[in-house]
Amino acid sequence: QSESITETFPAQGPVKTKILGKQTPEKDEAATRVQDDMNYELTEVMKEFRPEHERMLWSLPATGSAFKKVYFDPSIGRQVSMFIPAEDIILPYGATDLDTCYRVTHVLRKTKSEIIKLQQAGFYRDIELPDPDRSKTDIQQAKDKETGFSANDDDRYTLYESHVDLVIKSDEYTETDDDGEPLGITLPYVMTILKGSNDVLSIRRNWKEDDTLHLKRQHFVHYQYIPGFGSYGFGLFHLIGGFAESATSLMRQLIDAGTLSNLPGGLKSRGLRIKGDDTPISPGEWRDVDVGSGPIRDNILPLPYKEPSGTLYNLLNTVVEEGRRFAATADIKISDMSNQAPVGSTLAILERTLKVMSAVQARTHYSLKQELRLIADIIRDSRYDDGEYDYDVDAPAGRMAKAEDYGMVDIIPVSDPNAATMSQRVVQYQAVIQMAQMSPQIYDLPQLHRQMLQVLGIKNVEKLIPTEDDQKPVDPVTENMNVLAGKPVKAFAFQDHEAHIAVHQASMQDPVMAQIMGQNPQAAVMQQAMMSHLSEHVG
Repeated sequence: QSESITETFPAQGPVKTKILGKQTPEKDEAATRVQDDMNYELTEVMKEFRPEHERMLWSLPATGSAFKKVYFDPSIGRQVSMFIPAEDIILPYGATDLDTCYRVTHVLRKTKSEIIKLQQAGFYRDIELPDPDRSKTDIQQAKDKETGFSANDDDRYTLYESHVDLVIKSDEYTETDDDGEPLGITLPYVMTILKGSNDVLSIRRNWKEDDTLHLKRQHFVHYQYIPGFGSYGFGLFHLIGGFAESATSLMRQLIDAGTLSNLPGGLKSRGLRIKGDDTPISPGEWRDVDVGSGPIRDNILPLPYKEPSGTLYNLLNTVVEEGRRFAATADIKISDMSNQAPVGSTLAILERTLKVMSAVQARTHYSLKQELRLIADIIRDSRYDDGEYDYDVDAPAGRMAKAEDYGMVDIIPVSDPNAATMSQRVVQYQAVIQMAQMSPQIYDLPQLHRQMLQVLGIKNVEKLIPTEDDQKPVDPVTENMNVLAGKPVKAFAFQDHEAHIAVHQASMQDPVMAQIMGQNPQAAVMQQAMMSHLSEHVG
């Protein structure tokens, strides 16, 4: 959970954009607006997103499956994304994909007041509510026992919200034959029923009104730790539950053996009497005893309790190590790696050790991508559909992007599915930098170092390492100064190239400049930069 939350939700936000089709300045600007808009929504507006995401990541490795529900909440007027534990999502037997599943049921729990408010708002049917069903599932009882929580009186109602394909005869969208009977072609609906009485509270269509294909609108995202054989994934409960149970049993035996060894019991003869009573003797205390016959040790027989067994301890370590190895969560012993080891060897060790965790992170990256797309669809549908739009960075709503912007770009997470941890990415870039030292002329070194700093989490990278793409058109004298300072320079198509070439050549032929260049150890680099810049103007 700790690794995943830092990878999928960095401080600047979890979203980056990818331009669809040919890259143009308009699309670049739209991508920047969408990225800023989405990150602002997820970090500032949707205050529940990060806590719910962390709760999901905590539950995911244990149970193997976790769900997020993305929808527009009319009570607060914005999109929300809520975590749903696996036991509150009921899938049919044999289902493998939420998009093709014909029934997905969400178990809701609402108070009577919440249901009445929704009835008054017209969201639910106005029916008389029966007494709530207070029965608990075996899963909830087990969780309450483990966590120590209990409800003296849970007066919430349990609702089943089923996203299901139905044939409704009276629906205007249902296709019928010549006799008016439905053809049996199902359409997606959302039906909510009350547990216990089975009263139907609402039935709503689950497709967009202008969609002639009646495609189901998806509201759920399924996160899986390791894919299972059926609808749900496998988690650590399934993978190493037996190892954990065995290790717990061995641990209790060792503790019991140590307790009995330190506080032994035994037998004593009837003739042995201790003055006072038989309470335990305090440290430093001496008591009088009456002995029937013989020494005291002949009248007391301690039971032969043994010290904790070394064999059991070794077995415990073996079980724990095998469980960790099976779950692929063994510690990486960085201290055992040589400082002189090649970067490729270090990368191979990291990749092999983190292979399972990398696959888990890649699955999390894929599911988060689906979730961000659902959120983006809701935001896009609520933005400037009337066509009036004015983007102003300094305005209070300056972070907002218009609906057209979302159509130009694709929403993807900032996490990297090819590297589960920052250490992997750092080693990868170290390998590239070593290769760049052998052939620096074929690499864009400023861009390479900029990406390396971004991986390390350094802020304002564009100010630390400026590149040609960041340059703005300047006069030729300023360009000469930038070359002397080792800063990048760039020619632009609309500049007066003859004037620039003349100024640059005059600078190169100036005797004072030649004297300065001759005393500078970077003279060769500066001359090469100036010649390259002159070639740009000539071109």
